[in-house]
Amino acid sequence: MLRRFGLVLLAVPLLAAGPVTPRADGASEPVPDVRSRFFRNDAARVLLLSGRNNHDWRSTTPFLRQLLVGTGRFDVRVIEEPAGLTAQTLGVYDLVVSDYCGPRWGASTEQALVDFVRGGKGLVAVHGAAYGFSGHDVLADRHVRTGITEPPWKEWAEMVGGSWPSPPSKQFHGARHSFEVRFVDREHPVSKGLGGSFVATDELYHQMTLQPSAHVLATAWSDPATGGTGRDEPMLWVDSFGRGRAYFTALGHEVAAMQNAGFEAAFLRGAEWAATGAVTLPPDAGVKPRPDALRVLVVTGGHDYPTSFYTLFEGRPEWRWTHAVSSEEAFAREIASRFDVLVLYDFSQKLGEEGKGHLRAFAEAGKGIVVLHHALCDYQDWPWFEEMAGGRYLTSDQGERKASTYRHDVELFVKPVGSHPIVDSVGPLQLVDEAYKGMRISPMVTPLLETSHADADRTVAWVSPYQPSRVVAIQLGHGEPAHRSQAYRDLVRNAILWSAGR
Repeated sequence: MLRRFGLVLLAVPLLAAGPVTPRADGASEPVPDVRSRFFRNDAARVLLLSGRNNHDWRSTTPFLRQLLVGTGRFDVRVIEEPAGLTAQTLGVYDLVVSDYCGPRWGASTEQALVDFVRGGKGLVAVHGAAYGFSGHDVLADRHVRTGITEPPWKEWAEMVGGSWPSPPSKQFHGARHSFEVRFVDREHPVSKGLGGSFVATDELYHQMTLQPSAHVLATAWSDPATGGTGRDEPMLWVDSFGRGRAYFTALGHEVAAMQNAGFEAAFLRGAEWAATGAVTLPPDAGVKPRPDALRVLVVTGGHDYPTSFYTLFEGRPEWRWTHAVSSEEAFAREIASRFDVLVLYDFSQKLGEEGKGHLRAFAEAGKGIVVLHHALCDYQDWPWFEEMAGGRYLTSDQGERKASTYRHDVELFVKPVGSHPIVDSVGPLQLVDEAYKGMRISPMVTPLLETSHADADRTVAWVSPYQPSRVVAIQLGHGEPAHRSQAYRDLVRNAILWSAGR
């Protein structure tokens, strides 16, 4: 899909790519903007504006960004100080999304955005962003009024397609409640296929002033019983401004409201339409897991651990995960047809022959296995498990081989061994963790990470030589300091993806 990078400044068409240089034949051609190298070529480029709002922008902005990125359709940057943006800053983007409601930005920045949209680019405004620049109390924070106002920004209302009246004849909305949002135009590219309606639990904005160019997609009945107007109020609309497009949603007071499936689908499709003029995202965009999401089974039990462990798997579009609280539960029936990756974080010693058969069949089917921390202690009397994992923590002396040892709360400095997809993007780690020493590790493993700490074995992560499965063992990961470490989280993520052949 071709992108339009044209930007109109002072009625003279310029290219956002940068200055123009003469060609050998005397004609002029634009100098490519080297910044474009830092975006995905197949994604719409989005600049998300935030940093001021009388809503909780610190949670809503990351959520909106994740929604956009999660589709694979958008490449998103976030800026929390929009004042000072220039035409050059905006030039590489296809779309501006505003989660901003605060003081005005100044004449030059505001004109840059006006020219951006008028020249053919897109704008999305979310919920309270329509209140911004309206001439009301612009420095309010969490509904604490300051009495400080600014002149309204007329072009903002024209771009968005609507604004708050000044002063409003009633409050901006009634009490938050659940209400039906009904599509009144079901053929527009944004709303087509989304059904007739959905139920939102949100603020229901009322008495907004719409521009003649605004086209309403969905409305909601503003019930007088909840402080409403007793009439249908516009909730979603689109607008045109010059050659540009805008989408506005009055929904989205906080993350809980944004997690509504109807909000997600309409927001994502509205963003794509504003950015490109077309909609390719399906009606369930942002609602269902990715169709290629891995099926991951996480097994715990037999050892205490903090619930921070679960955060390793939450919010990852790459997979859907299921939790088994014991090895008996995990392997009570076959798992090879139901899961792609098995993550072991249990401390299990007993498993019936049927359960062992299901675990072994999973490995022999070539599925991915990640063995974390104390799972290296599993099944001390089952040689196959050690062969599969590529090593074992010995809980007791075995002949002349002494039991392994551990030490809590050790500051470990860990570095990659060579190059491997699991560790290349992680780099060195600095963790406060539990150190294992004296493990029995196969000389055939491929080391991934090592440490020089005296209380730890040198190799602390490896790829097992076991075939045909891809097995990764990571000795690290005892408690919350490790679980919250972004480096450790990336390490586990990479291990899961690599073990599945991704």
